[in-house]
Amino acid sequence: MKTLIKLFFVVAILAGGINITNAQTTKKEKQAAKAAKIKALLDSHNYVFNANYVIPQRGNSRSTNYGYDLVVSKDTVTAYLPYFGRVTIAPSDPSDGGVKFTSTNFDYTTKQAKNGSYDVTITPKDAGTQGSKDVRYLRLNVSTSGYASLQVISNNRDPISYNGDIEERKAKK
Repeated sequence: MKTLIKLFFVVAILAGGINITNAQTTKKEKQAAKAAKIKALLDSHNYVFNANYVIPQRGNSRSTNYGYDLVVSKDTVTAYLPYFGRVTIAPSDPSDGGVKFTSTNFDYTTKQAKNGSYDVTITPKDAGTQGSKDVRYLRLNVSTSGYASLQVISNNRDPISYNGDIEERKAKK
């Protein structure tokens, strides 16, 4: 009887060890698949950065409501983000507050860092749009898990940062 109990414990331990090894492999496979998806999104220029948290240079950081984002496609970059900070030249239209613009003329570069994350720089070149002529460039740092940090450098405003995540851009119906 003791031999049977020992045999049962040995089989249980072996089965548990196989299950743990399988779970670790599955987790690594999921992480690799997520990293490949993020790379594909950045390479295809077809994604949305959803801002969850805003970090102004002056004042307190705060979480944001849903709906603030940066939409990137092959031919257009659209920003709809809140702004908190110092403005040296106020916009002529009071409703033009925040970082709001649509640009169809921009440079887009992607570099992969040593730690596997991606640095994306977007430089709008539209001269006629109020929001994009104020924005010097946008720098997006994206981790392989999809977490991202966006820094907006402007000509007439203090720099501001946003934390959020990257997701696939939904096709319009």
